Amino acid sequence: MNRFQPIEGIGLPEGRAYLLLDIDTGTGTLNVTPTTALAIIAQANRSPLTLEEGISVITHFPDRLRKNNGFSLLGSRCGDRRVTVLWISDKKPKLGWCWAGNPHTWLGSASCRSRC
Repeated sequence: MNRFQPIEGIGLPEGRAYLLLDIDTGTGTLNVTPTTALAIIAQANRSPLTLEEGISVITHFPDRLRKNNGFSLLGSRCGDRRVTVLWISDKKPKLGWCWAGNPHTWLGSASCRSRC
């Protein structure tokens, strides 16, 4: 997963630690393709979470990852059509990827209002 890097336009604060404000794990983008969800997130003046941010969120707030509401981390890509994803399977968190053009009923796209 180390090939996944923040996409162009993601303004990450300097330093090793920062805050994500108004985190949304994507319940409003369930069953929406990641490509379409990215446009919805941008139109709402929000920013997609990166791979590292998503892992940090569930590390600090494990209840944010729920069965039937996994989330894509659209803020990180590796130059192809894959999008990193966090979900619950067999009562355990999983990290993997899905295709940017495929919708899933159980998968939304995480975002935040800002970073500081």
